[in-house]
Amino acid sequence: MSDIRGLLIRGSEKVIGHYRLLLASAKTDSERQLYQTRIDREQRLARSAPR
Repeated sequence: MSDIRGLLIRGSEKVIGHYRLLLASAKTDSERQLYQTRIDREQRLARSAPR
């Protein structure tokens, strides 16, 4: 089961990295808010991945 957990966490980390790049280049407040919300969601999902 730890292999699945590791896979899920690595996937979430990749997604978070992409959203951070988008956040850094966001042009509007609404874009920044959208990307930050998605980053927060992915971080919660990574923390709650099955053990």
